[in-house]
Amino acid sequence: MSDVWLSKVNWTHDGLVPVIAQDKDSGVVLMVAWMNRDALKRTVESGEAVYWSRSRKKLWHKGEESGHVQKVHEIRLDCDEDVILLKVEQIGGIACHTGRQNCFFQKLEGREWVSIEPVLKDPAEIYRAAKAAVLDGES
Repeated sequence: MSDVWLSKVNWTHDGLVPVIAQDKDSGVVLMVAWMNRDALKRTVESGEAVYWSRSRKKLWHKGEESGHVQKVHEIRLDCDEDVILLKVEQIGGIACHTGRQNCFFQKLEGREWVSIEPVLKDPAEIYRAAKAAVLDGES
């Protein structure tokens, strides 16, 4: 399969594009992340969201540690061809590493940021279970 379609994306000077992950049914914006060409290509090939972690400087298959993968149902490119929208099914209903449904849980009220979304699962539990599953697989 030709990779010409990847050239239509207006990548940043460092080879990235911002990506919005949106719940395919509710329309809730779950998170914003980044992709490079390889991440977008792997997302298309696997049907699951793969991002570029700027902090870790490596590809990041969403849910690789937590189990909360994103099944991609649709990929869209905006009018300026510099933002990607993924319509996803969020496995486990948790997209945020804080244990919330989405990453946009803080609302500005006056001049103060207030958490308005509940923690659905303690992050320590999410990542402890994921770590245990990895260790079980290694034995």
